[in-house]
Amino acid sequence: MVVNFDPVAVSLFGLKVHWYGLMYLLAFLSAWKLGRVRAAKPGSDWTAEQMDDLLFYAGLGVILGGRIGYVLFYNFSAFVESPLLLFKIWQGGMSFHGGFLGVMVASWFFARKYHKIYFSVVDFAAPLVPLGLGAGRIGNFINGELWGKPTDLPWGMIFPAAGNIPRHPSQLYEAFFEGLVLFIILWWFSSRPRPLMAVSGVFALCYGIFRFAVEFVRLPDVQLGYLAWGWLTMGQILSAPLILTGIILLVLAYRKRGDSRS
Repeated sequence: MVVNFDPVAVSLFGLKVHWYGLMYLLAFLSAWKLGRVRAAKPGSDWTAEQMDDLLFYAGLGVILGGRIGYVLFYNFSAFVESPLLLFKIWQGGMSFHGGFLGVMVASWFFARKYHKIYFSVVDFAAPLVPLGLGAGRIGNFINGELWGKPTDLPWGMIFPAAGNIPRHPSQLYEAFFEGLVLFIILWWFSSRPRPLMAVSGVFALCYGIFRFAVEFVRLPDVQLGYLAWGWLTMGQILSAPLILTGIILLVLAYRKRGDSRS
């Protein structure tokens, strides 16, 4: 299969709407709908208005953090030469890890505003994220970017910008594991009462593992290449702390629950 989609979904009167932008819209809509469902459950201490406000805070965190993270983590040398690169979002470039940090900061401001426990906010938000992550990777696939290594597997795909060699559709791998599978895990896990920080821990641990694994078949950004040993990527370096953080949060969550019962 040759991946050669038109990145522009709709063009009206000179206004172009790109598939990638539509995927971001889908991400926010799915998070909003799922959050409303969770907020409406019996016993929830969330209101629909709080959910809407959280989405606004998180949206700012995703956009600002994602862009700043990409420039600092993946294109820092170009940023040093031209600091205005930070504002040239039309040239592309968003980082999950930067967006993740942005959402963490935004959640702190939200928790402070509504006098909520910080990790109760993060635990509530975590299951709302994966479907949006999956949508973003579908956007990468449609754009024919972030492709994988050459492969002779039957599902290898040709990305014209990378030549005529079949490659791993690493965007679809990430959409499946970081999107669908992670959503199923978190939605199931959070459907029952869990100790504070446990849902956040599962999110960090599972996302970190999935991203670290897919990086083995995904080519690194050309301006960075492999950082060590001919295989280590920036994505793996940034995912390793997530794995460690997930483990720590789960240990703390269940240790505190055990202490409270003793």
